[in-house]
Amino acid sequence: MDFCSLSVHDRRMHTATLPDSGLAALAPGQRLARGVCRHLRGLDFVSVVELVPTPGLRVDVMALGPKGEIWVIECKSSRADFLSDRKWQGYLDWCDRFFFAVDQAFPLDLLPGDAGLILTDAYDADILRMAPEGRLAPARRKALIQAFARHAALRLQGLRDPGSLAG
Repeated sequence: MDFCSLSVHDRRMHTATLPDSGLAALAPGQRLARGVCRHLRGLDFVSVVELVPTPGLRVDVMALGPKGEIWVIECKSSRADFLSDRKWQGYLDWCDRFFFAVDQAFPLDLLPGDAGLILTDAYDADILRMAPEGRLAPARRKALIQAFARHAALRLQGLRDPGSLAG
């Protein structure tokens, strides 16, 4: 059987034997973002976490698809997390599709029905509801792709040479 055709539970069991030394140190939202990013990679998307598209907004996951499509995924780890953060509507102008990512314990009735929905854990995810498409203007898409590239390059540079970003 193909790994991608397995359920989230079966994939988690398959990958549970792989070393995850730093997983316990991650906050709940970071674990959700990790699973989302892993799943999106299987769909040929690349992703970054905690990107600031404009002052005052910080998206949990921004994903760039093979055709230049931009998805924003907001990870919500609990009822309180969702109720305390109402900035998510500001993200709609910065993506082609917007999703909430939650775990199995999250009360789904809290989430708006017009957003995409991803069920996730630290290992993988399933898209339960595809988000409606709202195409970005070309100038905004270009600016976001440039911000995405710079964000990713700075993260990589920081991993290669942690002292190089001080200043």
